Amino acid sequence: MHRERVSENVFWFQSEVYAQVTAGVIVGPQWAVVIDTLALPEETMAMREFIEHELGVQVRYVINTHYHADHCWGNCFFPGATVVGHSKCREYLIEEGIPSLEASQKQNQSLRQVKIVPPHETFTSGEMTLRVGKKNLILFPSFGHSNDGISILVEEDRVLFAGDAFMPLPYIVDGDVDDMIASIKKIGRMELENIIQGHGDIILRGEIDAAIKENLNYLNNIKKAVKSVAKRKNAEELIEEISIEECGKSRVYLGGLAETLHRRNLRALLTQFTDS
Repeated sequence: MHRERVSENVFWFQSEVYAQVTAGVIVGPQWAVVIDTLALPEETMAMREFIEHELGVQVRYVINTHYHADHCWGNCFFPGATVVGHSKCREYLIEEGIPSLEASQKQNQSLRQVKIVPPHETFTSGEMTLRVGKKNLILFPSFGHSNDGISILVEEDRVLFAGDAFMPLPYIVDGDVDDMIASIKKIGRMELENIIQGHGDIILRGEIDAAIKENLNYLNNIKKAVKSVAKRKNAEELIEEISIEECGKSRVYLGGLAETLHRRNLRALLTQFTDS
């Protein structure tokens, strides 16, 4: 697991095992806030070990950016912490997360100790704030990757934990492409120092404008490309010819996972356009 200090009392973690998924911690004088929990129990426990023994505080809050397993199945490893998320995150974890975990546990022994812990405190719209020492955290919806997505701004540092609203390759299969475009445009107007992506490396201040432009370009390109073939009889074959490169991205992103995600994006859009 990679670990890096982003700013004073703000740390970033990145999995070395699963899809470069990330998590964070903001440390106060007496307690800490964790943002997302990584994909596997051993990495989540290593993050907790660092917080409790290296930083010397307990975790009081865990914020889930959305309900997907790699971001919130580790909630149970922070007993006593209050879990915070979007109201739909709670709904999805109960309705979909529990049966999904039960199925996964039959295949993966390392997940036997995992239990679903849905958010205890939720919000639906607007903003929610949380004070951690001298840091003010602003939580707000950022849909597109999923319909329960939120991002967290560390206001004083202008550091944004964007969740999967921002990734090296935008992924819209469980969300909506237009919502994703709106979320990325909002992020682009925030005058940030750093963007912590839900997967991938930290985006630094000098890289943000280019990353915003590249992600918006990709989303607009896949919309245009799929729309152009959606009404044709052999549309399913034609979308397989739409390369990730011609849409403005590289297949090497996310350790090579980007190509698979791109294909899924195209199929999801085709389904949307042919059903509408």
